[in-house]
Amino acid sequence: MFQIIILSCLVAMILAAPQDVTILRYDNDNNGLDSYNFAYETSDGTSRSEQGQLKNPGTENEALSVTGTFQYLGPDGVLYKVDYIADENGFQPTGDHIPKPL
Repeated sequence: MFQIIILSCLVAMILAAPQDVTILRYDNDNNGLDSYNFAYETSDGTSRSEQGQLKNPGTENEALSVTGTFQYLGPDGVLYKVDYIADENGFQPTGDHIPKPL
């Protein structure tokens, strides 16, 4: 299931990208049970990597824990980078351009 979601997102991003952007690197490893990881990089400076691990499998506390990072060149010429964690506590992004909670 994770692989389908990841692949769908990647295909959508590729189709939305300008046609002169090429994929420089694409790695994907999904054991189909309790973990996955993927990474890609394109010629326009966009990159993304993500790792997911099933925590507490088979228990009532079972949860997917995901860590990742992505970066892209914004229309203002700035390279934006976001690191994130997504787990039972929600999506938690960090980046220099993201406002910090008070």
